[in-house]
Amino acid sequence: MHSSGYASVTVLTQDAVVSQGRNVSWGQFAAGEPEMAARGRQLLYRRGDGEGLLATVAGDGLPRVHPINVGVVGDRLLVFVQRRSAKASDLARDGRYALHAHQDPTEPHEFLVRGRARLIDDPTMRAAIARDWFFSVSDDYPLYELSVEHAIFGERGSANEWPPRYRSWRSATAPNP
Repeated sequence: MHSSGYASVTVLTQDAVVSQGRNVSWGQFAAGEPEMAARGRQLLYRRGDGEGLLATVAGDGLPRVHPINVGVVGDRLLVFVQRRSAKASDLARDGRYALHAHQDPTEPHEFLVRGRARLIDDPTMRAAIARDWFFSVSDDYPLYELSVEHAIFGERGSANEWPPRYRSWRSATAPNP
């Protein structure tokens, strides 16, 4: 675990990588980088409900950004999206995403994860998660798990402190940019 390094990288072992290739579950990310996962979760839940901005890849290949409710449930990072929304179309077609926690100007830490979304089609699991979700979930909201390939945490003591101190985590098989 890293406490204050700049651009440090922690790598999970090959055993921790799930069958999605270079993407791992939130729980596996948290096991490999517990402090970053805890601080990231804190930023996602800063306002009470899990919230952030979800970037997806549109059909024309351009990025698209959407406000979203997101939740860490057990070892999974999850989102419900409206079936007829652009974000649902993007996730079903391409699956790549980036999620950024909202920033608070008074405490401007940053948290970003990116990876691939996978549709959860188990009706029992979906119903259990929907019961305790942030809003009422109808059948028109498919459930996606967001696996994690790369995470970045940026820390600043104040809005005037620049540049942020960044820490980066990447799953064991993720390519370097």
